[in-house]
Amino acid sequence: MSAEAKLKELGLSLPEASSPVANYVRFKKVGDIAYLSGQGPRRADGTYPTGKVGADVTVAEAYEHAKQTGLGLLAAMRDAAGSLDKVEVVKLLGMVNATPDFSDQPKVINGCSDLLVAVLGENGRHARSAVGMGSLPNNMTVEIEAIIRVLP
Repeated sequence: MSAEAKLKELGLSLPEASSPVANYVRFKKVGDIAYLSGQGPRRADGTYPTGKVGADVTVAEAYEHAKQTGLGLLAAMRDAAGSLDKVEVVKLLGMVNATPDFSDQPKVINGCSDLLVAVLGENGRHARSAVGMGSLPNNMTVEIEAIIRVLP
């Protein structure tokens, strides 16, 4: 089953690819590797969920934010590779806007990781780091960047 068909089966759709808000590009290809710029859980109206995970935002809410971020990353992956069926996820860096004592960053970033595996199967499995941050741009709850391999 194609990745696009899997998205439909899951009742999901990809957002419009977001434009950079500063002096950078959405992705940079070097050979068969593409580096995707960090993204947050952008809503349809262009805003982001905000707040500190562990104080203002629950782990379950932040998991959904990471899943939403994953949909944005999938849109960027499709643009970088031409098709989601030509994508292999190599590495994610997941950053969580969290209180100093928060320690469940992996549970939050699982929202993105679980989505990538559900949509891409084995090509969605990846190495990953999940870290806490004192703040993120726009006070968003989650930011995730990715490295992918574009398959022939």
